[in-house]
Amino acid sequence: MNRFLYKKASIVTVMLIGVIMAITSMPIPCLAQKDLVYNQELNRLKASAANQFSAQIDEFNAYPNRPASDGPFNANNNKAFLLTNAPLFSSSDSMITKVYNYRWWMISKHLKEYFDPTDNRNYWVVTEFFGVKPWASLSGAITCPAGQQFYDVRWLRDDKYLKSYAEYFMSGSASRLNQRENGNFLTYLSRPESHHFSSWMVNGIEAFLKIHPNNNWLHTMLPYMEKHQQVWDSLFTVKNPGSKTDGMYKILDLYDGMEFSLSAVLGLIHSDGAYSLYTKDDWRNYYLGWETTGNAEKSEQAKMYPKAFRKGYPDFYLVRPSINSYAYGNLQSLANLYQLDETDDKSHHKPGKAAYYSARASNLQNKVLKLLWNKDDQFFNTYSAGDNEFGARDYEARVRESVGFTPWYFNMIPAGEYKNYSKGWEMFSSRKGFFNTAGMTTAEQQHPYYNEQAYAWNGRGWPFENSVVYKGYANYLRNYKKGGTSNEKELLYGYIEKLARMHGNKELNIGEWYIPSNGKTFGGESDYFHSTFPDIIIEDLLGFKATHENKFSVMPLLPDDKWDYFYLGNIRYHNHDIDIIWKKDWNTQQPGNQSKLCVWVDQKLVASGPSLSEELIVNLP
Repeated sequence: MNRFLYKKASIVTVMLIGVIMAITSMPIPCLAQKDLVYNQELNRLKASAANQFSAQIDEFNAYPNRPASDGPFNANNNKAFLLTNAPLFSSSDSMITKVYNYRWWMISKHLKEYFDPTDNRNYWVVTEFFGVKPWASLSGAITCPAGQQFYDVRWLRDDKYLKSYAEYFMSGSASRLNQRENGNFLTYLSRPESHHFSSWMVNGIEAFLKIHPNNNWLHTMLPYMEKHQQVWDSLFTVKNPGSKTDGMYKILDLYDGMEFSLSAVLGLIHSDGAYSLYTKDDWRNYYLGWETTGNAEKSEQAKMYPKAFRKGYPDFYLVRPSINSYAYGNLQSLANLYQLDETDDKSHHKPGKAAYYSARASNLQNKVLKLLWNKDDQFFNTYSAGDNEFGARDYEARVRESVGFTPWYFNMIPAGEYKNYSKGWEMFSSRKGFFNTAGMTTAEQQHPYYNEQAYAWNGRGWPFENSVVYKGYANYLRNYKKGGTSNEKELLYGYIEKLARMHGNKELNIGEWYIPSNGKTFGGESDYFHSTFPDIIIEDLLGFKATHENKFSVMPLLPDDKWDYFYLGNIRYHNHDIDIIWKKDWNTQQPGNQSKLCVWVDQKLVASGPSLSEELIVNLP
């Protein structure tokens, strides 16, 4: 890429405002007089949002002691890039607006140009940590947050970044080179860089293609996406006929991005032999943060069973709601994408690929609903893998963990049966469950092993998981309950507001973790890209729902009394430009309720509705 492609940011801002003013002054005799008000307000809010974004990018660029960008976008050129590519957003909530803008600034720092010596070509990748960590791919990209990254970055107007990122992990060297083994490789299972951590990248690619459809590129990539899933099938499924968990997907805590979980703790306590050191009284000495695994490494059990541990980390696989939901999402996306490809050109593939993956997704769905759902707990629980070489097999861990909400992220619950599973969401608003002062916990607070202080998933808050659960809850309200109650919308908004507030006041930041009971600051890294926020605003809160069809819908879950207005625009969707405005009062000089939600396509007002929560379906020309 030519790094000087983008002009000076000030010029871009002036040009953008100039275009807006030109639109305002165009003769519009065909427009009804009432539409003039809406179009003028669109132009005003678009210019205002661009000016605000521009000023805040300057502010973010001036933050001291922040990691340098991983790629070419920095203080010299990121304003021009962001004003050109990122969806504009403004609202009467200045805090959420600023955090939204900050997160795009942060994302630009993680777009990295990588020359791949194996493939002898350049790729765009998206990094999580800055620099190349020992547990990363050779490019510095890490698969663990890739699903989150696809959902955020897909909203950029330029589609080249995610196309290239997908090619790197699906067909590039990362799909062939084994993850390098070093002191951080705490397992004996060799696998490609693309499978070092769990992810839902195939589903992420489908989400991207709903924004930027490209049938030719899809056709080229489908065999690689299929092969990507086949690696998950071959290495990460339980292979023990007759086992309860046979055929389901398994993972270690660490490689699910959740280094130490309570479900693993309970399974290890239930085990004997190699894992007899984990007891109700002593497990904290061996499996509660990285400072404890050294104790396990020195234990007699580790000496007697060297293959049961690597550097003190137990080789104990779990059949979790997370990894099985990710697999379901990937399988269903393969079915959807093959259906698109077969419809586009029936000569592309042998018939039946779509049906094959749809059947596989349905089979996994049934297993998750039948086995992982516990009717007594009213929650999706975790089992230990039925083919573990060491430790308990097919043991159910009776603890509610936030990963139990993951099936809702992928709309895995059958529409007609959702009430049978909806009681689990009561824990989302309960102090006994996951609701805390500053944000969501990762384990139920009423459990005796709950601990938010340890570097673990025993309670501590992680933005990665906020992103998964908030989308799951938004799906529950919008796709199943068709909108939800006022209290349910308040709950979602309250969680998003807490997450925004956690970014700070003077200098915004996103880190790895937070303490849910106080939420004073993020811990760990700075400007860290393992979670979403633009997507939380665009899709989950404001309800812009993309589809493969040449249409979209808008159905906000924003409570009626929270904002006076919002503007969302500069969205490139199916090669059209989309702008959306909701205002509580379009004309303060007139009495009465003037609430209206308006949608523009290519600068033409095409749909409107009087209710903030009314679904608008927009068919594209």
